[in-house]
Formats: sequence, C-alpha cells, structure tokens
Amino acid sequence: MLQAINLTKEFNARPVLNDVNLTVDKNEVYCLLGQNGAGKTTTINIFLGFLEATSGQALVNGKDVRTHRVQTNRMIAYIPEVVQLYGNLSGLENLDFFSRLTGFTYTTGELTRFLRQAGLQPEAHTRRLTTYSKGMRQKVGIAIAMSKKADVIFMDEPTSGLDPKATAEFTALCREFVAEGRSIFMATHDIFNAVHVGTRIGIMKEGRLVHERVTRDIDAHQLQQLYLETI
Repeated sequence: MLQAINLTKEFNARPVLNDVNLTVDKNEVYCLLGQNGAGKTTTINIFLGFLEATSGQALVNGKDVRTHRVQTNRMIAYIPEVVQLYGNLSGLENLDFFSRLTGFTYTTGELTRFLRQAGLQPEAHTRRLTTYSKGMRQKVGIAIAMSKKADVIFMDEPTSGLDPKATAEFTALCREFVAEGRSIFMATHDIFNAVHVGTRIGIMKEGRLVHERVTRDIDAHQLQQLYLETI
C-alpha cells in the first residue's frame, strides 16, 4: 500500500529525512515512533503531497506521489493531531461539507452511520463543534476519513490529549479499519498504544529509520527500553 524508497528531504541543505526505506502492507497498522524533529511528520507530509522529497520516492499503491498526485490523493485520508473543523457547524454538517469537498455526496442517514461507526454519540451529531471535546472532534475527523473511502489513513499523534476511554475507542476503530481492508500509517509518541494497535513499529532518529519490530515479537516494556536506548 505504501512504500518509501531512499526517501530524503533537506531544508536549507540540512537533512531532516535521510535515506528512509519502509513499506506498509494492506491490513497493516504501521506505527512510527521518535522524538520531536525525528522526521515522522515530514515522512507523512511527503506522502500527502504537502512536501516534495529532495530525492527518493514515496509510493501509494505503486504510484509515485510526485507524478501521480491526483490519483494518490484519492487513495489516502489524513487525520492530524488537531482536527481542523468549523466550530459554528455541527458534526453532521462538518462531515457533509468535507465529504462533498472530496467528491462524495451522502444522505443524512449515510452521514449519521459514519458518525456512529466513528463512535460519536447520536445526541452530539447535530450540536455545534464548539461544544465538542478533543476526543469528539477526533471522531468527526475519523468519520470524514471513512467517508472518503480511502485505502490508507495517515494519522499524526492521534491519541494526543485523549483520555483512556477515548484512546480505547480509537484503538477499536483502528482495528475495524484494518478488518475492512484499509491500512494505517501513524506517527505517535504513545508506546503503549503502538504495541496494542500496531502490527509493525518503526523508530526514527535524526531522520533515519533505525529500528523496525513486529509487535507480536515485542511487549510495551521491551519497546520502551529499545526506544530509550535509541534516543
């Protein structure tokens, strides 16, 4: 689903990504760990087309994002750390607006089903976003990603600021995505959640992918030790 081949990015001749190679398969949750500035968000931004790589390739379903921007954008969705929505609109209205932007028109019943599947309680569907918690806003962002019918969902620090209940709900949703045939690429600091929701974990340091582990072969304590030794 995703492939980075010798991916390099420089800002003012300073490398922030250095020869990164990774793959994300179908039905996989790939969690990328690393300190701030390690290159996690830069990697995501190249796949999303927000940044252009200095050299190397970022492929989505075998298509280079640099030369097939329109096609690859149709295959992906993005849930940032802070979901940018319109506070004066309801969750339902935000979902309707953003799904139309990506070329999809749904009935109210279909929009409601997306919100329910994302875990947003029905009584909140028609309330303004200004009354929502961060976890509730995150669920609207997830519903928007679902409405796009994307093959791959990118997430940047998705559990940041969520309480344990909201984090558990988020983990369950990720597993549902994978069961439906989607893949997830997630940048995170949450070691515990990475072990529980991920299928593979990468650790970045100073723009390099220095470790990869299959989650069934490592527990949270072992991953924490490896992470601390790496940084």
